[in-house]
Amino acid sequence: MERTSKNTKIPTGEIEVVAKKLEVLGKCKNILPFEINNDQEVREDLRLEYRFLDLRNEDLHSNILLRSKILKTLRDKMDELGFTEIQTPILANSSPEGARDYLVPSRINPGEFYALPQAPQQFKQLLMVAGFNKYYQIAPCFRDEDPRADRAPGEFYQLDFEMSFATQEDVFQVIEEVVPYTFKKFTNWQVDEGPFVRIPYKEAMEKYGIDKPDLRNPLIIQDVTKLFQNSDFNAFKGKTIKAIVVPEGAKQGRKFFDKMGEFATTEEVGAKGLAWVKFEETGEIVGGIAKFITQDIKETLEKEYKVQKNTAIFFIADEFEKAQKIAGAVRIELGNRLDLIEKNVYKFCFIVDFPMYELADDGSIDFSHNPFSMPQGGLEALQTKDPLDILAYQYDLVCNGYEMASGAVRNHNPETMVKAFQIAGYQEEDVKNRFGALYNAFQYGTPPHAGAAPGVDRMIMLIANSQNIREIIAFPKNKKARDLLMRAPSVVTKEQLDDVHIKLK
Repeated sequence: MERTSKNTKIPTGEIEVVAKKLEVLGKCKNILPFEINNDQEVREDLRLEYRFLDLRNEDLHSNILLRSKILKTLRDKMDELGFTEIQTPILANSSPEGARDYLVPSRINPGEFYALPQAPQQFKQLLMVAGFNKYYQIAPCFRDEDPRADRAPGEFYQLDFEMSFATQEDVFQVIEEVVPYTFKKFTNWQVDEGPFVRIPYKEAMEKYGIDKPDLRNPLIIQDVTKLFQNSDFNAFKGKTIKAIVVPEGAKQGRKFFDKMGEFATTEEVGAKGLAWVKFEETGEIVGGIAKFITQDIKETLEKEYKVQKNTAIFFIADEFEKAQKIAGAVRIELGNRLDLIEKNVYKFCFIVDFPMYELADDGSIDFSHNPFSMPQGGLEALQTKDPLDILAYQYDLVCNGYEMASGAVRNHNPETMVKAFQIAGYQEEDVKNRFGALYNAFQYGTPPHAGAAPGVDRMIMLIANSQNIREIIAFPKNKKARDLLMRAPSVVTKEQLDDVHIKLK
């Protein structure tokens, strides 16, 4: 039969099929729960309930294929760099690593529990003691944390790696080799080359109000506390005052400033108010607190803070840490609302010099990051410094406002390890009981070592330019940490509970 109606706009447009027999291999119900196409708006929980259908969606299907290619690329690159892939246990021990553990009861050992690993932290350090000098794996990690758009609940994957005889810079070089290479292979956006910018934690909090700054946003937070120390404005008295200078911001109408005030005073952000002024084209200062901008303050703002005509300034006043946090949220919102975020680019930075300790809610000293990190200054710093002044060899990789990796130079000396935990309220016996394998291993000549763990899910989300991490995972859980397809978590039988010696309250 001669083809009479070709359609060159589709892949099969020149193929003619003459059917002599039709056999249905898999029957389908007459009515689908939703249309499977990229344009259809479908409630996410319904999509997750029928994920096997949802995965036929072209965009989602492509994301899962992209994930496969990225994982292969990461493995190939790590192999090329001389790392050895080694799997570590899933049924492990409980350890304090920043989140709640998932516990697994033992049938054979009544009253005892495994914990799913929050990370392979102790195992990879033990591998360094064992002489595997360059280890990696695409590691599953389990943390009982609340879901977010950029964080999968319950489980996630990371490119976990560790090196013996390595410094912080050695780890950075591996990340700067692997990450840009992977991004460039799967995107046409501009990708930062290494070496990435290094920003101390304290500086990040001062300039961006957050320890994962989006460097595509040009706005910078500035401290103007001294400038207003003699001000008559009661809301500023005795407070830390942060300012965000917005070039061309004076062109915005009153409604914009009111909306920003509403945003700042939401429960999530927590500001008591958001003060602002505009430096008009005419040189006139107008706005909420214009009358408190004296001539001296005006001249200082123009000279030292580069405030020009058509500029708006937002002010946040609160206690120090809260002022930083609120200013950070306001900076992000301004960048989005004013469309200031640089397009089609991946900007990376390392956040370094994290504090080793922080104050817990009850006033006690606690680890602020990874408890197995090496304090800067070693044992001497632990013995002589105020704990809150001690910095650690800890670092994060940040990309476009997302934390993409965490890592540290490890504390490999048993004496230093015990002292570090003592400051956080653990006695040596606690360390022996909770981290017995590490404590024991460190008695047998441990090489200095360091590593990091880029988050694979978040990396793929960024490369796919997705705003929702569930869109790059084949079978994700919903916002309430439920698997609607497999109906997990679920109630189990009394017999199953009896097997593992558990009685429900």
